[in-house]
Amino acid sequence: MKGPRLLRSVSNLHVTCLLNYTNRIKQLLFNFPSDQKTSSGAPFWSGPKRCPTPIEFDSSKEQHLDFIVSVANLKAAVYGIPQVRDRRKIKAIVDKLVVPEFIPRAGVRIEVTETEAASSSNNIDSPASEDLMNLQKSLSSPSSFSNLKITALDFEKDDDSNFHMDFIVAASNLRANNYSIAEADRHKSKLIAGRIIPAIATTTSMVVGLVCIELMKLAQGHKNIESYKNGFANLALPFFAFSEPLAPVKNKYYDTEFTLWDRFEVQGEMTLKEFLEYFQNTHKLEITMLSQGVCMLYSFFMQAAKRQERLDLPMSEVVKKVSKKKIAPHVQALVLEICCNDEEGEDVEVPFVKYNLPK
Repeated sequence: MKGPRLLRSVSNLHVTCLLNYTNRIKQLLFNFPSDQKTSSGAPFWSGPKRCPTPIEFDSSKEQHLDFIVSVANLKAAVYGIPQVRDRRKIKAIVDKLVVPEFIPRAGVRIEVTETEAASSSNNIDSPASEDLMNLQKSLSSPSSFSNLKITALDFEKDDDSNFHMDFIVAASNLRANNYSIAEADRHKSKLIAGRIIPAIATTTSMVVGLVCIELMKLAQGHKNIESYKNGFANLALPFFAFSEPLAPVKNKYYDTEFTLWDRFEVQGEMTLKEFLEYFQNTHKLEITMLSQGVCMLYSFFMQAAKRQERLDLPMSEVVKKVSKKKIAPHVQALVLEICCNDEEGEDVEVPFVKYNLPK
């Protein structure tokens, strides 16, 4: 790994190190400062939530340079590039790099609870969607990879020359420093890694196998809940048990029963007005509120001028207008939440809407 290749690799890894151990922590603290209070007045950073500290990268610190050296050489092994084991040479490159100072951005949403994390998976504005778009833009054309040869690396903790343990020790201890957790030396880290491998070969592989069996039943279209199984296992006893899963709670509007797994499926594109009329005519439901993620797209109490402006816009345009963001190219459908009244004007609970975008 010489010249431009080495410079580019080390430069990318330096940015990766800053992104994971510095920039994201600074953004987190920007959103939730160390003195942040919850709605009840309790400290936000308490209990299981430790207040992190960003790491300022310093190549003179052995641990910081270990991360760059180990990952650079691991990547070199993957791509068949000659490795560089001279730490002084890599340090000299890092010291010449000029990385722009990170400035936290306002408006970045960070999920605090599992519920928020789950809801963000349906949100086109989530950081993951933005990361995916940036990754797609950074990819070169497929023709440029015609001569590329990639080698998968099998983890081996007992070979001190392959940089595997060097990476694990550096990466885990840098994260430990972020959260003021006691570091683990190489010996302790090797013991922990040694226990993970048997777990992967036994319990984890067994769980994956059982999950795949259930997925195969789902793919085959089995509708009888008795065909599916919950599995319980304890290899230390050993104990294996299987039981029938509980049926999901059923709700009902008119004569239609549904569970939290059901969706109204609507094929776009249609205007907001057509969308409202579709539910009125097809399902006899009057939509009183319509939202996507955290964005309110329509409501009965909305200002008349704003409501009228949106009625004639295509649904995708309403989403872009309200969220002030473009819909990512990979998004094929939008998950919408609706509040409805039945024909008697009573509020009824209904499923979410899967709005399929035109291809």
